[in-house]
Amino acid sequence: MSTIEQSIDVEVPVRDAYDQWTRFTEFPDFMEGVDAIDQVTDTRTHWRTSIAGVKREFDAEITEQIPDERVAWSTVDEPHQAGVVTFHRVDDAHTRVMLQMEYHPEGAAEKAGDALHLVQHRVKGDLKRFKEYIEKKGHGGPGWRGEVRQDPTR
Repeated sequence: MSTIEQSIDVEVPVRDAYDQWTRFTEFPDFMEGVDAIDQVTDTRTHWRTSIAGVKREFDAEITEQIPDERVAWSTVDEPHQAGVVTFHRVDDAHTRVMLQMEYHPEGAAEKAGDALHLVQHRVKGDLKRFKEYIEKKGHGGPGWRGEVRQDPTR
């Protein structure tokens, strides 16, 4: 399992940063390699990606979501990955977005990419594009404000 931790400060209030992050269907607008995301239910998304010529489809489940604080997820099957994005108020107009993600590279190409830190660089680029996207867009409307509490038996 490999771990990535990245953060970026964005020039929007916490609520705006959080709301934008919960509009999963807009991820392709700033995430490289993400072709489409369908919101299947309040807590499940279906992803279609194309990375280095490899096309994949998978489902991810929101395991914890607290408005203006955090969104945690894990994939339902393969590829195996899980993570959490947290939102920290810097001041009234600035938010620190922190992403922690664990993933299991599969196959020789993914293992080589992992050794070269390509996924880490991609995540860093995605956060930079998120910053540009949200700062240019400003408040783009509400995200999903529901809560998902982590199951203590898991």
